[in-house]
Amino acid sequence: MKALENVKWVPRWVAHLGCVKGCLDYLGLEMSEPWLYGGTGHAFVINVHDELCPSGPTAWNSMKLFKLGRNLGYRAEGISASRDQEDFAAKQKQAYEYARQAIDRGYPCYGWELDIPEYYVVHGYDDAGYYFNGPGADDGKGPKPWQELGDTGIGMLEMYSVTPGEAADDATTLKAALAFALEVADSPKDIIFEHYTSGPAAYDTWIRALEAGRASDMGTRYNAGVWAECRRNAVGFLEEAKGRLPGRADAAFDQAIAAYRVVAEGLGKVTEIYPWKWEASDEDLLPIDGDSRAAIEALQAAREAERAGLPSLQAIVEAL
Repeated sequence: MKALENVKWVPRWVAHLGCVKGCLDYLGLEMSEPWLYGGTGHAFVINVHDELCPSGPTAWNSMKLFKLGRNLGYRAEGISASRDQEDFAAKQKQAYEYARQAIDRGYPCYGWELDIPEYYVVHGYDDAGYYFNGPGADDGKGPKPWQELGDTGIGMLEMYSVTPGEAADDATTLKAALAFALEVADSPKDIIFEHYTSGPAAYDTWIRALEAGRASDMGTRYNAGVWAECRRNAVGFLEEAKGRLPGRADAAFDQAIAAYRVVAEGLGKVTEIYPWKWEASDEDLLPIDGDSRAAIEALQAAREAERAGLPSLQAIVEAL
């Protein structure tokens, strides 16, 4: 077995960025959590399925995160494929060889669905497959046979290495991240899939599902945890950016920070109403009751604040 010592994911609702943060920590690339979430644009994403399917947080085209991550001083590159491709077996082999070579050079990797449908840090390998850690495998698991990667019901193969790069200046990083935030808020078809909604409209989708009694129990709890974490980091990112760029757009920063703080508070209330529990099922639907009505009220407040915050993001972009 070949392994990198002390490569561990940072447990977060957004496991993708938890894996990236763990890889960055291993490489000695210091970065605050809000700067990572905000600089990649993820802090401003919300993606909700019509029935609050737990797939929402991961079922969107996240390729722009990789491009925006370069502004932060790292590169995440690798192999991705779908099981319905004719050369899928060759892609599985290619991904395995790619991870082996990266780890041999001292670079950590991460990939999709080495265990449950989430992202995992890959810290080692042997002739059989991958050794990894992440959601439900904090202490590590393996080997995951390399021939099984991506051969699941979802059928997606992803394996990436994380390497150091040259960071952009703060203004460039901020402008690109907020431009993406504004873009994704409108549910663009190249990013948001059918039956999913982003931006302020995502709150309407969530509210309708709760009002109709068709919101997934597990999905609601998982979505709430993920998007509340994102908006908390949106606030932190905007505060850090204001400190890094004093005098550039102070008034717009203050307006955006105030708005996204209300969004984070609203989503935080939903997590209090529907905290995560492992026994929650995707097949169970939440009843229409006092809890759902309280959650709807919190989501309505979050929606209005997010709608008010977007023009402030635009003002920051224009000021830069």
